[in-house]
Amino acid sequence: MPKQVALSFSGGKDSCLALYYLQKQGVDVKCLLTTVLEDSKETVAHNEKLERVERQAERLDIPVYFIETNFPTYEDDFIWYISDMKQRYGIDGMAFGDIYLQGHREWGEKLAARAGVEPVYPLWSEQAKAAGWLCDFIALGFEAEVIKVDSEKLPQNWAGRKLDQSFVSDIMTYSDVCPMGESGEYHTYVHDGPIFRPD
Repeated sequence: MPKQVALSFSGGKDSCLALYYLQKQGVDVKCLLTTVLEDSKETVAHNEKLERVERQAERLDIPVYFIETNFPTYEDDFIWYISDMKQRYGIDGMAFGDIYLQGHREWGEKLAARAGVEPVYPLWSEQAKAAGWLCDFIALGFEAEVIKVDSEKLPQNWAGRKLDQSFVSDIMTYSDVCPMGESGEYHTYVHDGPIFRPD
């Protein structure tokens, strides 16, 4: 297991939960890497404002670096930043919050190999355990809200919902939706939790 890593960080529940378990395992997360679309200046997939991610990083006491990119150069841009973090911080690993999608893992492993670091997946598990991760996230005291919904999978008015036991009960009624939104069914922003210092 690498001792010093960069973490792919969206500001959502998966990356925050991954950070929690990395720190519990004694891994030093030296920096956060967040991909940003060049045209919109918002985070990839989540469409989050950069100031909100910066606010999280401040409360985590971990520096965040924004990778401005577009899809044709996405992989090369990411690799450049990992290599730069090797020089800046001496990282020997690149961590991701993916849970069970094999294609995502293979992509991250290829990325890490090209950058010369070890890939780390602290949440990696069977698909059936996704509901357990969601319950774990809530039980640990994390506070998060839904910021984006795939309206073909979930009601659009779920945007703005808090992740709580009511959310768990409701999402478990959808048999074709991952409770953790692993396929992009919904995205979140984490406001607080055990990894954050008081605001």
